[in-house]
Amino acid sequence: MSVKLGIIGGTGVYNPEILTDPQEQTVSTPYGEVRLIVGNFCDRSVAFMNRHGAGHSVPPHLVNYRANIAALKKLGVKTVLATAAVGSLNPSMEPGHLVFTDQFLDFTKTRQTSFFDGGPAGVVHIDMTNPYCPELRDTLYRTARELGLMCHPVGIYICTEGPRFETAAEIKMYRRFGGDLVGMTGVPEVVLAREAEMCYATVAMVTNYAAGISPTNLTHQEVLDTMASNSEHIRKLLMQTVASLDPERNCSCQHALNPLVPA
Repeated sequence: MSVKLGIIGGTGVYNPEILTDPQEQTVSTPYGEVRLIVGNFCDRSVAFMNRHGAGHSVPPHLVNYRANIAALKKLGVKTVLATAAVGSLNPSMEPGHLVFTDQFLDFTKTRQTSFFDGGPAGVVHIDMTNPYCPELRDTLYRTARELGLMCHPVGIYICTEGPRFETAAEIKMYRRFGGDLVGMTGVPEVVLAREAEMCYATVAMVTNYAAGISPTNLTHQEVLDTMASNSEHIRKLLMQTVASLDPERNCSCQHALNPLVPA
């Protein structure tokens, strides 16, 4: 059976507990093998992927983003809901708030960012004017409001290389560039999803204020603690969103390589 919906769990979102009859699968791709869980929810198949591997064993700069997205594509996934822990550069986006990012600024350095590296794959210059699926973002925002969650419909995501946290000077620069949030995993995941013609949206959970804004030094434990205390909110949001989505939905994201095809 083709799996049309995928969930990518980021830091603190490791357990595919919304799924029934979960089955572990190993998917082979040209970029490596990927382990994920396929289960059922609301009479539809859903793939759950742990971005950082078992026990948070893979740091953000070494995640095999191409293999992950290629594996979802091979299963037939057309719609991806991704979660991410982020630091806030915007005082109105407080720890515990959700943000449905609409733009990003890429400050990564060493990652494989495209499926199209020339040769047999060719060269593709994908349009990223609106990198996150507007329909998915709108659905997530409306659902979060219905659940009474503190959330923001837009936000500019700064993606850094990691795994270190940023300096206060870097955060000051990112704020001047207009950034609202900072994280380490959003790119190239969102770009690869677009190249794979998937609808993709991020549920960004603010876990702390960024360096120079936070009154204390940053720790990974702080991130884990905030995610743990808000995991039930994220679970409910994902469940209700998945239940409301049509697995056969169609939009322009799914024709990114041939934008002349009507959605």
